[in-house]
Amino acid sequence: MATMANQNKKDYYETLGVSKSASPEEIKKSFRNKARHLHPDNKDSGDEQAFKELAEAYEVLSDAQKRSTYDRYGHEGVKGAGQGFDNFDFSNFSGFGMDDIVDMLDSFFGGGGGSFRGGGRRGGPEQGAHLKYDLEIEFLEAVFGAEKTINIRRLEECESCSGTGAAPGSSPVPCVTCAGVGQVQQVINTFFGQALRVIACPSCQGSGTKIDKPCKDCKGEALVRKQKEFQLKVPAGIDAGTRLRVQSGGDKGRKSGPYGDLFVVLHIKEHETFVRDGETIHIRQPISYSLAALGGEILVPTVEGAKPLKINAGTQTGTTTQMRGMGVPRFTGQQKKETRRGDQIVHLVVETPTRLSGEEKKLLEKLAELRGEKLIVSKSDLAKAEQSIKEKQTGENLEKGESEPAEELKKETSKNAKSKDKKEDPSKDESFLDKIVDAFRPKNGETQK
Repeated sequence: MATMANQNKKDYYETLGVSKSASPEEIKKSFRNKARHLHPDNKDSGDEQAFKELAEAYEVLSDAQKRSTYDRYGHEGVKGAGQGFDNFDFSNFSGFGMDDIVDMLDSFFGGGGGSFRGGGRRGGPEQGAHLKYDLEIEFLEAVFGAEKTINIRRLEECESCSGTGAAPGSSPVPCVTCAGVGQVQQVINTFFGQALRVIACPSCQGSGTKIDKPCKDCKGEALVRKQKEFQLKVPAGIDAGTRLRVQSGGDKGRKSGPYGDLFVVLHIKEHETFVRDGETIHIRQPISYSLAALGGEILVPTVEGAKPLKINAGTQTGTTTQMRGMGVPRFTGQQKKETRRGDQIVHLVVETPTRLSGEEKKLLEKLAELRGEKLIVSKSDLAKAEQSIKEKQTGENLEKGESEPAEELKKETSKNAKSKDKKEDPSKDESFLDKIVDAFRPKNGETQK
């Protein structure tokens, strides 16, 4: 009967809606989504039986060992999985969010350090910690690649105790709490009822042994920090912020566990001449006014040394010229002799000389004369410019209708001319002082006292 029941069971991968190659993260994500949909408290789509089947499938596929057994032998290989759900009252979940429920199930099914009916032994070898190292390199080293020597301090096995943590001449002894098993059983009350949970021994942290006489060099930790040298190959075209991975370059793992990795973060120094933008290099190149006018060739700095560059006649400041294949190689993460390179963009700037010899000055003056250029503004030129401005303003006023009639303008001009003549002739205009003297002059035969 049990065999027939197992044959009628739905495939666990199909129940969860994932492929057989799904990662643990994909399995967990799918379970969370389906659990929210099928939970009995969901009035629209709740299905208690389907939820039990979902939980059973997740119990098996979330445990690496059970999943491996299921993949090889099917339902027969994981008999008893999900039986704890047969008589379970899901009303006990009322008031709890689905994330809380999933976290509980994940904890019970192996994600939280234990399980209902056993599990893998805890306290086994642990992978060491990953380390980070910041490395600053020169601009040209980033362009063409380089080999660098780096030194780090990392955890390695203690040589004095050979990684046991015990003093020389002594050995670790079995843990009394777990009798050397490394695990203890714990009865807990859950929403599923009373369950037996297997956890790592708290006394020995799952190792099954304890150290009575710790090593003096490592203080019983079995690991000590030492200096380690690595040769690092920096690929051509690498950019700032790129991380290079040195496998097994990190700390040694506890309990004879493997080394972690070392991640080297690249930082690139600025160059006094070149400015990088991805695979493109930019450079500011000053040129003389004679070269800009006549055109010619100059030597321009590149990452491969000075290279000739043609300058067209009549070049203006701000003109850019492209030097193909003189940029940064495309970073592929691999050492390749031939790879595509970016370009170099030359920004041309016409420079004006600040000091001239007498001969240079004469030649420039002659050039200005030939081109009909005036180096000084004369009074007649200034007067013409002012007259042009006045005529323009008068024309604008006429267009706006703000000017006076021509006859009134003539009268006003004549009046101003007469007034001007009067002021210029002293005999035609009494001064302010004469008026004061006249005011105090004796009148009608009066004598001045």
